[in-house]
Amino acid sequence: MRFQECSASDEPVLVSMLNDYLFCSRRAALKGIEGVRNENVYTLEGTFLHDRTDTPGVEERPGVRVARALPVFSRALGLVGKADVVEFHRQPDGREVPYPVEYKRGPRRKWDNDDVQLCAQGLCLEEMLGTAVPMGAVFHAASKRRREVPFDEPLRVLTRQTVEAVRMMFAARRVPPAVLKPRCDGCSLRDTCMPEITQQPDRAEAFARSVFRPD
Repeated sequence: MRFQECSASDEPVLVSMLNDYLFCSRRAALKGIEGVRNENVYTLEGTFLHDRTDTPGVEERPGVRVARALPVFSRALGLVGKADVVEFHRQPDGREVPYPVEYKRGPRRKWDNDDVQLCAQGLCLEEMLGTAVPMGAVFHAASKRRREVPFDEPLRVLTRQTVEAVRMMFAARRVPPAVLKPRCDGCSLRDTCMPEITQQPDRAEAFARSVFRPD
């Protein structure tokens, strides 16, 4: 499958927005197009979790160099972002193999949105450093366990497809309609999105009348 490279006039896409889009395209549009930002207990827990990784710095360990809060970009894909942690694993021949690590607050579970966000960081590092990045890991704070993620071809294809989908949605400036799903529980934008109301036309119409009723 072939993908069109980003042109110089295209707005860059935030790596984290790929995660939002795969979790819920409406959430991504509310944040990226409408500029909506809300906090809840889950986003605050995520902020506390990232306090250490959000502080730029480099430390040396036996056989590995660890960089925190490392800016990443890809001109080809039109991506910009920040990797929580990138470990540079030293090889016997002296080379260093980058290994991005993304921190998540929940227990160890596999989500495509987390894997795509991590893979996007890997693609950025490959372009920036001119070296292969074969895999990375998601660290799940609740279980204090890593889940290794190989950057195989299907995941790379899904990542590039998601970049294109996000860019097309932003170019169209359209916010997708709300769809009530189990994942709405705990979403920090639920009060703004109001998926319960939009799933019931009568309630949506009554709400609109109450808000926009002329004096």
